[in-house]
Amino acid sequence: MKVSAQEEYGLRCLLQLARLAPGESLTLGQIAEREGISSANTGKLMWLLNKAGLVTSTRGTKGGYMLARLAADIHLSEIIKVLDNSMLEGHCKSYTGLHETCVHTDDCGIRPVIISLHEIVQSALERITLAQLTGTEQSAHQALYQIHKNSLEVRG
Repeated sequence: MKVSAQEEYGLRCLLQLARLAPGESLTLGQIAEREGISSANTGKLMWLLNKAGLVTSTRGTKGGYMLARLAADIHLSEIIKVLDNSMLEGHCKSYTGLHETCVHTDDCGIRPVIISLHEIVQSALERITLAQLTGTEQSAHQALYQIHKNSLEVRG
């Protein structure tokens, strides 16, 4: 899976909000400045995240953006789905052949592999929450390791 710039920047914007104390918010300009993203791009990302119900916005001098739910209740699968609506659309999403669509519609030995990989990625994204990524890189690493270890035990 390749993470697009939009997905990464949107996730980074959400992490800025996830690190705030309860009741605090950030303006569009503050988020853009903290992440080094243009205000226009940040505005587009926040609009998408707001429309999807992941953030709320308040107008006015004390207004800004905040998470709509607890960071522990927001999974990466939701975020990626909002920021990349083409995720898991089809097994030949990256097809670049001469024909308009993939010609292997009846029997394809590659299809099960691609579908399985998409399912593995989706499953991992469903188990990772925004809260698990708010600490240091090392703490995020430990949280991800624990998720991976637990998933191996379930399969085992």
